[in-house]
Amino acid sequence: MNGYYSRKLHSLLGVIPLSLFFIEHVLTNFGAFEGGPDRFNAGVKLLNDLPLVYLLEWVLIYIPLIYHGIFGLYIAYQAKPNNGHFQYSRNWRYLFQRITGVITFVFIIWHLYETRIQVALGNVTHEELGSVMHNIMVQPGLFTLYLIGVVSASFHFANGLWSFLVSWGITVGPRAQRVSSYICMTLFVVMALMLVLSMVAFRGAEFQGASVMLDTVKSVLS
Repeated sequence: MNGYYSRKLHSLLGVIPLSLFFIEHVLTNFGAFEGGPDRFNAGVKLLNDLPLVYLLEWVLIYIPLIYHGIFGLYIAYQAKPNNGHFQYSRNWRYLFQRITGVITFVFIIWHLYETRIQVALGNVTHEELGSVMHNIMVQPGLFTLYLIGVVSASFHFANGLWSFLVSWGITVGPRAQRVSSYICMTLFVVMALMLVLSMVAFRGAEFQGASVMLDTVKSVLS
């Protein structure tokens, strides 16, 4: 596959299916803010009750993520930002897209290790994921790292969507690109805010109670 088609596939996978998965993930986690552990657990259960869920995860999430992430690192390595000579907003967005892409890829690997991989290893259950998130969120250092991760992921998603619309010839002309820029940056703010509110919710007493129960059970079993 030559460079042109590799980049097109990278761009396409960033929107379908990864952007769709990102939106779903934001909504599921926002359930922690809207309805506490019950709402969050219901969202997690809904996803894990899907037929052929493991196959769907690999086909629609993991394989596209691996390709998009690794090829994205290659693109970031090749990037030649010219912000020192030109101060246009597009130049800054070009630079931030590469930086947030690297941060987001590393953050997602860490997040998967703390959650999905721990479930696969049998260390926690899906019902205990809220407790896992609580234990992370109550630690200031980890909370800060998560904050950087979710803001980076939100920007990379929204700005990547804008770039997709331009590069695929969907928004043609300065006006269409300007309007789509406003829409995508608004989407960035909304998504980032929803994720931050979810993080704050995971610090709450409801998730703390579940965490204490989880720790008690583990101590008894050990």
